[in-house]
Amino acid sequence: MAFPLTLHDTAQRLRQFCALTKPRVTMLAVFCAVIGMFLATPDMVPWRVLFAGTAGIGLLAGAAFAINCLIEQEIDAKMARTRARPLPRGELTSLQTIIFAGLIGGAGMFLLYRYVNALTMWLTFGTFVGYAVIYTVLLKPATPQNIVIGGLSGAMPPLLGWTAVTGDVAPEALLLVLIIYAWTPPHFWALALYRTEDFTRAGLPMLPVTHGQKFTRLQVLLYTVILIASTFLPFAYGMSGWIYLAATCVLDGMFLYYALRIYVAYSDRLAQQMFRFSVVYLAGLFTALLLDHYV
Repeated sequence: MAFPLTLHDTAQRLRQFCALTKPRVTMLAVFCAVIGMFLATPDMVPWRVLFAGTAGIGLLAGAAFAINCLIEQEIDAKMARTRARPLPRGELTSLQTIIFAGLIGGAGMFLLYRYVNALTMWLTFGTFVGYAVIYTVLLKPATPQNIVIGGLSGAMPPLLGWTAVTGDVAPEALLLVLIIYAWTPPHFWALALYRTEDFTRAGLPMLPVTHGQKFTRLQVLLYTVILIASTFLPFAYGMSGWIYLAATCVLDGMFLYYALRIYVAYSDRLAQQMFRFSVVYLAGLFTALLLDHYV
């Protein structure tokens, strides 16, 4: 005889579905999208665009991560970092995941089309396909350059926020995409360096697995230099001022310090510190852009 779900059971099930969306990564993506909205206008973002755009982009991002979890559940079961996710633990089924992703993804598309604009909806849907299908299915298991090629989908949020307000693609928004695109390889490879055994066990051709740690450490340093160069473009283009420039110099100096230390005197602890700082770094850059925009 089946018993009705208790309040505790319901809360537990909601937490499981929430975990599929990788909330911390989704929140960072949504944060960058919201910054893109505010940078797109000298005034305040219209409330309808702000709320519907934020919700729509967040829901489609969560759907993409849910599909990623579905496709990679067998891989996740082999990795210490991911084996506690709901699908490897058998807490949710594949059918439940597909239905959940379809519902939140469909809701996100509706909100964007109905209350924002069609361009933002299609760009966000393209980002969904880029991450959930092109990166997860085609690139990740096939090439150590997966994060470089597939990083474009993860770099799209500020452009999505920009188009939500303006309805068009502008050079300033593309500069923001470039910054995240350049940030992604050193951010991810810092994680891959101290999780190399995990990726080896899962059979994924991540750069430290295929080319070794020394080569990967050099790539982290080189891509950090590319990232630093890209962070000065908003100032050079005239979309930011001295507040952003000062913040960029400080944040870039700290990021470069970690990259140099990883190259010269690597340790897993240092790679963990760089990975965590990279999230703070990106949030700091975009916060500085916002402050510079309105102060």
